[in-house]
Order: sequence, then C-alpha cells, then structure tokens
Amino acid sequence: MKKLKLGNSGIEVSRLCFGALIIGPLQSSLSVEEGAEVILEALKLGVNFIDSAELYGTYPHIRKAISLFGDKPVIASKSYAYSKDGAKASLELVRKGLNIDVVDIFMLHEQESRLTLRGHRDALEYYLGEKQKGRIKAVGVSTHNIEVVEACSEMPEIDIIHPIINRTGIGIGDGSIESMLSAVRKAYDKGKGIYSMKPLGGGNLLSTFPESMEFALSQPFVHSIAVGMQSVEEVIMNVNLFEGKDIPQEILSSIKRKGKKLHIDYWCSACGKCVSRCGQNALSVIDGKARVDMEKCLLCGYCGSACPQFAIKIC
Repeated sequence: MKKLKLGNSGIEVSRLCFGALIIGPLQSSLSVEEGAEVILEALKLGVNFIDSAELYGTYPHIRKAISLFGDKPVIASKSYAYSKDGAKASLELVRKGLNIDVVDIFMLHEQESRLTLRGHRDALEYYLGEKQKGRIKAVGVSTHNIEVVEACSEMPEIDIIHPIINRTGIGIGDGSIESMLSAVRKAYDKGKGIYSMKPLGGGNLLSTFPESMEFALSQPFVHSIAVGMQSVEEVIMNVNLFEGKDIPQEILSSIKRKGKKLHIDYWCSACGKCVSRCGQNALSVIDGKARVDMEKCLLCGYCGSACPQFAIKIC
C-alpha cells in the first residue's frame, strides 16, 4: 500500500484511509467485535490510517482492532467542541477511549464558514496548546465547504484539512467540485495535509462506482482518501482498487449479495425535496422526518443529490 506524508505535518499515511463512521451506531451498527474484525483486515493489508470522530461512537471498535493487531496506526479524530472545557473533554475521551497518550491528528469537526471557525477558536487554541505539549501531533479541520478550505489555507496553525471531494460534488455546501478542487490545490501547495472524504458521496454514487473511484484516485493534490468500509470483503475490494489490482470476482459477488440500504440521518429537516425527487414514490415525510419504503427503493441515489442537508446515505 502506497504511503505519503500529509503535507508539512510529516505524518506518513496510506493512500487508503479507513473511514470508521459506517461501522458505528450512526449507520451499520456493527458490534465492537464485528467492527474490529473489519478494521483488523485493513490493518493487515497495509492500511495504516483510520478516520474517526467523537460523534461516530467507534472508539471501542478501533481500540479492539489495535489490541488484536498489536501496532497502532495513524488515527485522526474530531469534535464539535467550541470551548476550552469542551475541547479538553473531547481530547481526553479519545485518549482514554483508544488507550493512547498521543493523538496523531485532532480536528474541529464539520466547520461551515469563517464565522464557525472564529466561534471554535477557543477549542482550536486548546488543541494547539496540547500540540505544543506533545499530546497531539497535528491539528486540523474537517469541512464540506469551500470557504473553510480557503480560510484554513491562510492559517499557518492548521496542519490538516479533511474536505469532501467526489465526482459530482454532492455534499459540498457552497459551490461546485471544480471550485473545491481549486481551493484544495492552493491548500496543498501551502503544505497542508489533505485527506478527502466521501468519494462515493455517502453511497449516493454507488451506481457509478468505477468512474467515481477513478475520479477520487486521480486527484494529485490529495494525500489520502477516507473510504467507509463495513465488511472484510469491502476492505479487500478497496485495497485491491487502491493498489491497482484486479478485484476478485468472488469478492464482488459477495458484496452484491449483502446489499445496501438507504439511511436517513437524524438531522433531516423534513423539507420534502427528496420526496419530490424520488420517481419510485419510496419516500415520504412522517413525524417530522423523511422515511423510506425499502420495498420500493431502487438505491439510485437521486434523493441524496436533492437533499440540502446531505442527510441521505446509502450504506
């Protein structure tokens, strides 16, 4: 597995990053043992980078996988904390949750604008102080917004940027994929470590899997790509893909047999745009949230492209 340094941070990571969101209670709800088995397979195959967050509830899965593997990979996590006290609690949670003293990468989670960056300044200052003490190796920001990538490019204290990048730009909050790539290139040129998220747009681009993954892998200004994987078969498939190898037919067949489902996140605002977009009448708004009838759903992903909150995933 090819490894690259995350910009000027000096942290060396595999081109494929294990995205841990999908295995946790927000999506697939794998048990700790099941999730650890999937992560362990990735570690055995050369993946040395795991992306998590306080919100994901996957620290137990990662900790178990590390104990089974016997060697700690590079771990990135993030928190919505905006105050010093909140940031301190979040950092202690990941250190205790993973049984580690030093966190490789810790980030402000899902920043939306220069305004939210200012609003989280106290938390950022705390993380920077902990970096000086050696408890964090690199400080970063995750975002779906071009404005934040541009702002972080001008902030020397930011080491890592974790932006959303995919072929159609689904999930980008404030512009096109072309504008996002332009902002990412500028950040890359300034020495920021760039690892992208959601190459398949939260599963909404599964119907164009080959083209979407080819697009993600062809971006020269991205050091690593976080991909959500919820089975050993998906790990094997993605490792082969990232290493330029053929994917065994039995692996592809196994993945297809397991199937997927439409997942609607808790922050759905019940705007109804997905209902209007669905040509199968598989969606409706009930009790203040979009609901799906899986007997009608074709998993085409069109509803996800219509959702302004990026609250619809296929997993």
